[in-house]
Amino acid sequence: MGVYWAIAVRSFHRFSTYRIATLSGAFTNTVFGFIFCGVYLTLWDARPGLGGYDVSDALTFVWLQQGLLMPIGIFGATTTVELGERVRTGDIAVDLYRPTQLMIWWLSVDAGRAAFQLLARGGFPLLVGALVFDLNFPSSGVQWLAVAVALVLGVLVSFGIRYLVALSGFWITDSRGLESLAMVLSLLFSGTILPLVVFPGWIGSVARATPWAATMQVPIDVWLGRNPGGVTSALMFQLFWIVVLLLAGHFATTLATRKVVIQGG
Repeated sequence: MGVYWAIAVRSFHRFSTYRIATLSGAFTNTVFGFIFCGVYLTLWDARPGLGGYDVSDALTFVWLQQGLLMPIGIFGATTTVELGERVRTGDIAVDLYRPTQLMIWWLSVDAGRAAFQLLARGGFPLLVGALVFDLNFPSSGVQWLAVAVALVLGVLVSFGIRYLVALSGFWITDSRGLESLAMVLSLLFSGTILPLVVFPGWIGSVARATPWAATMQVPIDVWLGRNPGGVTSALMFQLFWIVVLLLAGHFATTLATRKVVIQGG
């Protein structure tokens, strides 16, 4: 485990070197937070109590959403971009020669990335939002602990999805099309555009059952205390998708090590 911890630490330090980009990203998230607040205020003024959220819940959702975009990796992250590129170029062969587990190696890289993004960019938009609006915060230590667990599980679910997308390049040669599709699905079903609780009928039921819902919607609902089946049910939902995705990732890795496809030479 020592080597994987070292990988996570190095990944954390690596991302900490991009200070200007981090500050710019936090500023951008804050600007979009105010834009989304304007849209949500209009929507909730027309439909009070939409999806079971009051106005304060909706505004809190916006600022948590903006703070979690990068830690969760909604737009893709190191795993999707760099691993996918290494598969395309054939450099993945070097990774497979390492005396480590490929999936755990990249999980460690992603953990360091997510930890830095959460510390550097996660809190700033929320802090600004809390200074301007009346936001909701967890009311007990147990709820704070549940939020922390849900965030960790959300990152793991996101990693599982992105890892599978990146490894698809072993079979489809170029995974960039699938990466774009995965990003669209992530935007739609994670709660990045609208909380999934406002999706009507069967569309909402399907959206809330997808793994993308476990990345952002579930942790935010744990924060708000709005989980229909309770916190335990929400965390079990996330654990279910983690098991499914990581088992699929392990199986895909096993198959990938038996298949060598080097594009361009």
